[in-house]
Amino acid sequence: MPALKLTLQLASSDLVVPKANQFRRWAKAAIRVNTEVTIRLVDEAEARALNKAYRGKDYATNVLTFPLSDAADLIGDIVICAPVVKSEALAQNKPLEAHYAHLTVHGVLHLHGHDHEIEAQAELMEAIETAIITKLGYADPYLIT
Repeated sequence: MPALKLTLQLASSDLVVPKANQFRRWAKAAIRVNTEVTIRLVDEAEARALNKAYRGKDYATNVLTFPLSDAADLIGDIVICAPVVKSEALAQNKPLEAHYAHLTVHGVLHLHGHDHEIEAQAELMEAIETAIITKLGYADPYLIT
């Protein structure tokens, strides 16, 4: 079983966020090799600035992943925008916890090199996400009611 070293940084004014042990459970379910990851919960201003600086997109996105090593063991940062997650969960009629779980798994899969820019890659990534999320006891994250 791969080892996980997780650091949680709370840099958001949103007080309704999952606990560190929940993020650990979700990340652990998605890792396939030893992984060291920092998950940083941020507000819209920081998410927007990072998205603009690293992706050239001028808006706050829900999750950004920054792999920091190409070594066999994974090292990286995952930035999750708490207000965007809350807004999306409400709009998609999903439990907030389930949406955080999905975005954490999504971020960890990006650390593993998965992407969704090409349709075939997106389908594979979504299938892996769905398998992990449903195994954790949540609904398929791509079924929006």
